Amino acid sequence: MSGLIIFALLALLMLTGMPVSIALGLTVLTFLFGFTEVPLESVALKLFTGIEKFEIMAIPFFILAGNFLTHGGVARRMISFASSMVGHFRGGLGMSSVLACALFAAVSGSSPATVVAIGSIMLPAMVKAGYPKSFGVGVVASAGGLGILIPPSIVMVMYAVSTNSSIGALFIAGVVPGFVLALFLGLTTWYQAAKGQYPREPRQSWRQRWRAFRESIWGLLLIVVVIGGIYSGAFTPTEAAAMSAVYAFFVAVFVYKDLSLKDVPRVLLTSANMSAMLLYIITNAVLFSFILTNEQIPQNIAAWLLDSGIGVVGFLLAVNVLLLVMGNFMEPSSIILITAPILFPIAMKLGIDPIHFGVMVTVNMEIGMITPPVGLNLYVASGISKMGMTECTKAVWPWLLAMLVFLALVTYWPPLSTWLPRTLGMM
Repeated sequence: MSGLIIFALLALLMLTGMPVSIALGLTVLTFLFGFTEVPLESVALKLFTGIEKFEIMAIPFFILAGNFLTHGGVARRMISFASSMVGHFRGGLGMSSVLACALFAAVSGSSPATVVAIGSIMLPAMVKAGYPKSFGVGVVASAGGLGILIPPSIVMVMYAVSTNSSIGALFIAGVVPGFVLALFLGLTTWYQAAKGQYPREPRQSWRQRWRAFRESIWGLLLIVVVIGGIYSGAFTPTEAAAMSAVYAFFVAVFVYKDLSLKDVPRVLLTSANMSAMLLYIITNAVLFSFILTNEQIPQNIAAWLLDSGIGVVGFLLAVNVLLLVMGNFMEPSSIILITAPILFPIAMKLGIDPIHFGVMVTVNMEIGMITPPVGLNLYVASGISKMGMTECTKAVWPWLLAMLVFLALVTYWPPLSTWLPRTLGMM
């Protein structure tokens, strides 16, 4: 009964158009005052202890690094390198966009940041080269989703904080699925381009490719700094995030010099705004998780599901459907922080690997980024291309289908996610 009251309150508040973070906080306070004997002091204490985790510090640092890279010319050089490698295929600019998104995803940690950085350059270039605008939107909006699967990933940090999983193992687990999904999206792009007879770029010589690689090397080295540092044990994921922020600042301001020192305060302010928003959601989600646990709701749902004999296959299918539906109406951070405390204990009781489960959840969040009405990547692509949301939604369909096939693969073939971290001794 208490579970029904909590979720009815949350749904009612969200239907009024209230931000998720405030809806979560108000749900908890209303339930505490009206239906429990929990002292108010424990709520205040939980607010502070909930975000007192060292791992949460990784979020503002990765956001800051992503903003420095977006404004600092790193994306432009990565696009030049990607074009030199795959531009000669049919639909070359589209193929280059997918590869550039994969490379930028490996340094930014955010999907919308990847769409902004790559899309603002590639969409006008594709239109100028004679590609339909809808093709460019479909490629960039879907490939931008790689920003939260290929490490570093802010969404993975959220999942790890919510479930006490290893951030390092999650990051390493995202590498193989990330590049397999990039291959899926690349093949879809090639097929659509071949069907539409879209142009291809002139083939670059190995000397030109080497020059493009040399120019982009400073941005690409950040991948080595983050992943290499975590795997070697040189620093924790949070320290890796701080290192990436300092490194991104150094490259943008002193190496590429595309960002002047007077622009730095603006980047810091943008990052602080975004970090404050996410940390506020986390704070209220911690309270929500506390009230769920206090009322034994996850444990009761787990017991009911196990008694019903749903099994691993049925449970994973149900989770995918639930997350895909929620992805239509909410952004990834909120979904993870609300659902993880409920779904994670059930997954553990069914013997599902926590890292595999985390990668599966992340892929669902990626798909949610390109489904209306709240798909963040669709909004960003719509803003860049000046196309309506309905047209953008139609444009991403071929890539959305490829992502759904990939989701089935990730869900029911755990070694895709767990092989690399297990091989490296991180699980």
